[in-house]
Amino acid sequence: MLIVGLGNPGKQYERTVHNMGFMVVDCLLSKLGKALDKNGCKAKYCVDYIGGEKQVIAKPQTYMNLSGESVKELMGTHKFSTSDVLIIYDDIDLPLGNVRVRKEGSGGSHNGMKNIVAECSTTAIPRVRIGVGDERGNRDLKDYVLSKVGGEKLAILNKVFDKVSEGIWQYMIDKDIDALMRKLNGKLV
Repeated sequence: MLIVGLGNPGKQYERTVHNMGFMVVDCLLSKLGKALDKNGCKAKYCVDYIGGEKQVIAKPQTYMNLSGESVKELMGTHKFSTSDVLIIYDDIDLPLGNVRVRKEGSGGSHNGMKNIVAECSTTAIPRVRIGVGDERGNRDLKDYVLSKVGGEKLAILNKVFDKVSEGIWQYMIDKDIDALMRKLNGKLV
């Protein structure tokens, strides 16, 4: 299984709205006692085995809009099909504290997911969307998704990350996307 959290690399993007995927991966790695100890496929990643099954957890280093390049390389190098992939990313169309797991679908308005769909030539890619709400006001979308998250919003998101990472850990064992959907879809916090 290939678990990919989307975000932008670099200190200046840490804890930004667009880095929810990276933050979920960090929470998952903490639970597993693992670290991203490999560089390659335009990503930082680690390889683990759970129940004899290969598990790759990754953060693309391509910047958000080119995430598909990394996902495609990781899939090829580690011999995963799109059904073996789980993408985690932010969604401004979902209210804060909500999560939506889908088996497939378009990239919607999310440029990272759009690039993954284009690079992999399919919409049949499982994904977990983390609701961040649309609080941009008069700001441009780009300025909003690159803004820092803190305070009460970060406290809510940290609770979401904990629940999502637990769900993903179980998904890595049982590979049951329907169970993951039942566990995570809806308002978590």
